[in-house]
Amino acid sequence: MYIETKVIHTGREVSLFTGAVTPGIEMSTTFERGDDGSYPKGFIYSRLHNPTRNLLEQCISELEVGTRAAAFSSGSAAIMAVAQALEPGAEVVVPRDVYHGTARLFREIMIPWGLKVKFIDFSNIEQLEQSVTRNVRMIFVETPSNPLLKLTDIKAISGLARKVNAVLVCDNTLSTPVSQRPLSLGADLVIHSSTKYLGGHGDVTGGLVVTREETNFFNRVRFLQENGGAVPSPFDCWLIMRGIRTLPYRVRAHSDNALKIAEYLMGHSKVLEVFYPKLTGILKAQMALGGGLVSFRVKGGVDEAFSVAARTKLFTRATSFGSYESLIEHRASMEGDETTVPDDLLRLSVGLEHHKDLIDDLNQALTP
Repeated sequence: MYIETKVIHTGREVSLFTGAVTPGIEMSTTFERGDDGSYPKGFIYSRLHNPTRNLLEQCISELEVGTRAAAFSSGSAAIMAVAQALEPGAEVVVPRDVYHGTARLFREIMIPWGLKVKFIDFSNIEQLEQSVTRNVRMIFVETPSNPLLKLTDIKAISGLARKVNAVLVCDNTLSTPVSQRPLSLGADLVIHSSTKYLGGHGDVTGGLVVTREETNFFNRVRFLQENGGAVPSPFDCWLIMRGIRTLPYRVRAHSDNALKIAEYLMGHSKVLEVFYPKLTGILKAQMALGGGLVSFRVKGGVDEAFSVAARTKLFTRATSFGSYESLIEHRASMEGDETTVPDDLLRLSVGLEHHKDLIDDLNQALTP
């Protein structure tokens, strides 16, 4: 079944009571027990399981070609549950160029908690191979990376993970299952910030973890989900599923616009460098589309970068990505003192406006 069909029909059930075609929202926090004390409908309490959340988990599991999924209240909560599923003292390998919230979570929460975390340049395969020792229990991959959009060969990294019996986790937020299927390339778990392209409308926060196989490790993640309590509300789950219904068409439009903008920026005299996945080499092997993020460095340094962002009219100065509107952001100032991002870099979340209008906006901002 093609993904365009899957996103419409997976996790969608016509109501047996009303015939409603669009699934309803089960807001109840608790569920009735049977006369014998059992739970004949399978639901006890919404922190543990909820009908609407179950539909979302079923949907993303099928889209990622996994077996089970767990929904969380944010992408960060999903990553934290996966990290906490390890035992204190376990070693984790994380890329240096990774979403700053992920780096901060590992550095400021999980290291004090007891994990041993190594931040490695994943583009240096020799260094990576030397770092993946027998003590490594998890390799965390984000490809493309945020905000420099570096690519990591998931299949090659999975070989390293298998050698030491480590769990390979891939953040697939930027690519989505429309463009990339990490579980089919050897990853054990996929993580999403469903706030981004899955939700797609900038009005809901969420996270998801999908497993390739039902394992003790994933069962530990589910235990942390249910007992840690960082779960999305039924309404949040419903909003994310609403977004998923149009996901393939939105991702293609984001990618088409982003490629045109990247090509425009590469030819502009005031642009030092453009970061955007090209449809060559590894990208063709594991990604179908380039995605909706473009980063670029501005001639003139940090002050000129701020000025360019301030002069845009269609691009809104705001963080996040994956929604229908276009955003522009100075990443280094967002990430703070520990950032490794150049201070002249701007990150674009390319939306669904017409690409010519977006290019005109950037042109007047770059050459006032």
